[in-house]
Amino acid sequence: MSTTQQNEKMLEAQQLLYSRIDNQSIQLISVLGIGAYGIVYLGTNVYTGRQVAVKLLTHMNISRREIEVHAYLSGHPNILTFEKIVREGNKVFMVIEYAPEGDLFSAITKPGRGIVGNNDAIRYIFLQIIDAVHYCHQSNIFHRDLKPENIMLGPNWTVKLADFGLATTHQVSDEFGCGSTYYFSPGKIGYSTEKNDIWSLGVILINLVAGRNPWKQADMRNATFAAYVRHPRHFFRKILPCISEELEDILLRIFCLNPALRISLPELRYHILRCSSF
Repeated sequence: MSTTQQNEKMLEAQQLLYSRIDNQSIQLISVLGIGAYGIVYLGTNVYTGRQVAVKLLTHMNISRREIEVHAYLSGHPNILTFEKIVREGNKVFMVIEYAPEGDLFSAITKPGRGIVGNNDAIRYIFLQIIDAVHYCHQSNIFHRDLKPENIMLGPNWTVKLADFGLATTHQVSDEFGCGSTYYFSPGKIGYSTEKNDIWSLGVILINLVAGRNPWKQADMRNATFAAYVRHPRHFFRKILPCISEELEDILLRIFCLNPALRISLPELRYHILRCSSF
């Protein structure tokens, strides 16, 4: 979004602060986030004090798909629980589980959270992410926007996958521009949505281990990615000296340029479990 669009969204978001929805039972207390497809509020049940996340849906064509997908996947322990849809006049709100520890991006970038470089934390968090994505794939749903901002955290580093606005049931897609360029696999017409999700997981794994991205975009116009394509062996240990040889081997399997040869999620889980040092 442009700065102007962000300002307009913020003004729109503030207009609803402290209002009540769902038969006056939920009060919107604060703004948790503003995205291209909605505004997320912290809501409190005025009778019980229970906190929920409330998403005001702003693009209904996209939002219908998000509602259907999220409701279908809800119930897995590592996916935010979908609770209900609330209609207030011409506005549609999606009420979902609130993750009190915020998103994984904040946990990675804020000092003192103890994740980056912590082998036990990395393994525990990443295995939960794999389990959530594998459940989606087994349900024939492919996220297409996997990134730390869309991974929420509950108490004790419990992972909760969120934001299914770009999810699809198509195993092959020619829709480009989905999600963040940092996390998207190299663009080809008719890309595998499953293998694209696995590529995104590789970038998230590097975020957890090193607190940075490997490249800005998986495109030959990006010098860092082009260097990887030319000489993949030992590339990651050159740009990320902190990582282990074990992890480099895993990353080479994840970032295999041929999607058909890219590591599967069960294989990835197996290797993460047995990786002695990241």
